[in-house]
Amino acid sequence: MKLRIGLGFDSHAFEEGKPLKLGGLLIDFPKGLRGHSDGDALLHAITDALLGAIGEPDIGELFSDKDPRWKGVSSEVFLNEALRRAKEKGYKILNIDCVIVADEPKIAPHKEAIKESLSRLLDLPKDSISIKGKSQEGFCKEEGLACFCTILLIHEG
Repeated sequence: MKLRIGLGFDSHAFEEGKPLKLGGLLIDFPKGLRGHSDGDALLHAITDALLGAIGEPDIGELFSDKDPRWKGVSSEVFLNEALRRAKEKGYKILNIDCVIVADEPKIAPHKEAIKESLSRLLDLPKDSISIKGKSQEGFCKEEGLACFCTILLIHEG
């Protein structure tokens, strides 16, 4: 049995007038996340965890914010490419464990909906997905949020 672990991280500042997406889910909040794509920091962290676990280039190398093709694109595009690469190498996700660090919005009211969205996007049972919300406790001065994700893969070959 061949297992691989990956760690992903992403953070973005808030931006007025932009929708907030986390884990492919629209969250009711007056600010979104600044970014070249849709700014979904959770999907970016999951994508980087997946790419790292299979030894591929990171999200910034594959989908540069200097490349106009990725301007405003859904982060699901990035995740789907990472999933394609993992499948091509014979890997399947066993579980993911994610932490969203933000003072606002509060994550607890959205955890189940985020898990449902990720379950659909990753084709993974909800009990294989962990989402935790943590406050910044004064750590960051700029308003925004950060996401950390670990992923465990098994080789199916």
